[in-house]
Amino acid sequence: MRTVRTECLDWMLVLGRRHLEPVLRTYPGYYSEARPHRGLDLKTPQPRQDPLPRPVLDGQVRRHDLLCGHIHEYELVA
Repeated sequence: MRTVRTECLDWMLVLGRRHLEPVLRTYPGYYSEARPHRGLDLKTPQPRQDPLPRPVLDGQVRRHDLLCGHIHEYELVA
């Protein structure tokens, strides 16, 4: 709970329960499946099922916003 508060809720203005509930459903999944952790050598606590492809230096990049733009996820377009 402390991580949700310090890394997420301390940076957002929550406008009520209807706003808070989706945040609390979205952030824990991001934290355990996508966010790199320094203590784990920038790996995630729950590794992805499909391995990430090798980095490509060219191509288009698509951005996905999470939590109303508080978090940005990027991926290469196939």
